[in-house]
Amino acid sequence: MSRDLSPGGVPGADVAEYYARRARHGVGLIITEGTFVGHPSAGNRPSVPRFHGVDALAGWAGVVGAVHAAGGRIVPQLWHVGQDPLLWGRSLEEARRTAPKGVELFEPPGGLINPSGLEPGRPAGRAMSESDIAEVVEAFARAAADAQRLGFDGIELHAAHGYPFDQFFWDVTNHRTDGYGGDPAGRTRFAAEVVRACRAATGPDFPVILRLSQWKVAHYRARLADDPRALEAFLAPLVGAGVDVFHCSTRRFWQPEFEGSPLNLAGWVREVTGRPTVTVGSVGLRDSDYLGYVEGKGSEVDDVGLVAERLARGEFDLGSAPRRSTWAAWACSCWPRSAARWRPRPNC
Repeated sequence: MSRDLSPGGVPGADVAEYYARRARHGVGLIITEGTFVGHPSAGNRPSVPRFHGVDALAGWAGVVGAVHAAGGRIVPQLWHVGQDPLLWGRSLEEARRTAPKGVELFEPPGGLINPSGLEPGRPAGRAMSESDIAEVVEAFARAAADAQRLGFDGIELHAAHGYPFDQFFWDVTNHRTDGYGGDPAGRTRFAAEVVRACRAATGPDFPVILRLSQWKVAHYRARLADDPRALEAFLAPLVGAGVDVFHCSTRRFWQPEFEGSPLNLAGWVREVTGRPTVTVGSVGLRDSDYLGYVEGKGSEVDDVGLVAERLARGEFDLGSAPRRSTWAAWACSCWPRSAARWRPRPNC
């Protein structure tokens, strides 16, 4: 998701101030809005910030400087829309008519691409060739290198909610018969290649976060794994590729992920991978969820006592709350200090 407030894809001084304001108020880690990598099919909204081009990268340098001056830490959420799930089941013209105010949609110069020429239930877009895959992998690697060069504190790869990583993960949208389809190892191969390329471009100490979800846009019951064993098999190639932190998106963070255990998705991912996790999903909202909020239905602000209790129990390592498509993450009281080293202290 993104704020759609960067005309021409260039984040300006107002964007830098937006993020710096959150840092000044003690947010331990800021994950930016989605920002398009440099690939012809990556983006379809002109006011979403780009993460390529001299002008856009100069804008992001100003954002990093402002956040660091305010004592914060920040990572960009690197994004490619693929077969944009906001268009699933409808035409571009239909999507334009129902888009929120201020959100423009266009056909990407490279067209809409996806693993198998499919969206759920019907043909759509263009199936990615192996050369397409290689180009997208390289686009993410360039963005990771640029993030490191600009002084960001890591990167997040948006692999959730039906965007292209997730389109490869999900057997409904991935019908490939080559090495990028089939079993979990095949369906995670594209994401693992991106992670490895980003790692090669930045070195072993630059943090790589991967955002994942079971649910997709308008497909809220979708599942990538039905039990902990399947989840472990699905995530193992991503751990092996070098993911440092998993950002686990659910619609309601307090709901158990699997029967027989109170653990949510972030809790189970931490359990089966041993990696730190971030939980997100209606954190700070009462009797509602974030989707209702963005649809204009409204929601009451709630305290974060429950997520704080679960953090204290060690179910997950950070909690994340959305603020107009910026993800503000926190953990124990030492997190703003230990974020500088990117390793939350044990037993704090």
